[in-house]
Amino acid sequence: MRVVIMNHEYGMSRDEVKKFLKVASEQVPFGIYAVEKGNYIEMRCDHCKSITQLKELTRQFKAKGFKVHSNGGK
Repeated sequence: MRVVIMNHEYGMSRDEVKKFLKVASEQVPFGIYAVEKGNYIEMRCDHCKSITQLKELTRQFKAKGFKVHSNGGK
């Protein structure tokens, strides 16, 4: 899989990506930490201030065909 982190592209296996996403989810307690499409994952650090803002960002990425990895602050 191709993983993009701050404009740098890396190749990782699916197992490595799962571990990496687990670590990334801990860094963003309320917001979007990654978006995925096919064999492409872009790491993000979108902190949200409200559930409305999180839902709006999620809808924008889903409209472009991405699977969104996020934390809802639960």
